[in-house]
Amino acid sequence: MKISRFTMNPFGMNCYILWSVPGGECIVIDPGMMLDSEREMITSFIDGNNLILKHILLTHCHVDHACGATWLAQHYGVEIEAGAKEAIIAENMPIQVQRFGLKIDSSPLIIDKILSEGDIITLAGEDIRVLETPGHSPGSLSFYLPDSSVLLAGDVIFQSSIGRTDLLGGSFTQLIDTIKTKILTLPGDTVIASGHGDTTTVADEKIYNPYI
Repeated sequence: MKISRFTMNPFGMNCYILWSVPGGECIVIDPGMMLDSEREMITSFIDGNNLILKHILLTHCHVDHACGATWLAQHYGVEIEAGAKEAIIAENMPIQVQRFGLKIDSSPLIIDKILSEGDIITLAGEDIRVLETPGHSPGSLSFYLPDSSVLLAGDVIFQSSIGRTDLLGGSFTQLIDTIKTKILTLPGDTVIASGHGDTTTVADEKIYNPYI
């Protein structure tokens, strides 16, 4: 599996495109495009490689991760998929936009398909396992690719840090429990691709993350 990272918007959010070969299918995780140039960056990559977009997956529905989802879904005619407990966050997109003073569309986000713990999405013959990883937000999801030894973790955990828990539905206690039971139990060589910043590994976070 190939995983291409695109860093965008004022929050430095990492959007990921999962794909295998030119002309094949692809998945976009966390389309946080706020500018025309960012939308062009994503569509140019998809169209330039003749990829077929099959899924738009959201780790969570904070504005920096989800603000481009509706546009991308309409552009390619695909559904937006996220956790059930993210509905309240999605509905409050206008409040999020106002809070951060952003000059972007503030319509509520509609989740078309609910993803739950244990769901499996297949791309190019490889399984992508859905993990419910709440704490940063109530319905946060992470996407685990066991064959590639990669976890797309959203804002649950970062290199030597963790996600903030002071936003709607956040819980520090729940987040730490999630990290200990869902993430640090994965093989040590698992690469953690987070929603912001550089990649890390499960083994390194066990040693160097001061929060755990």
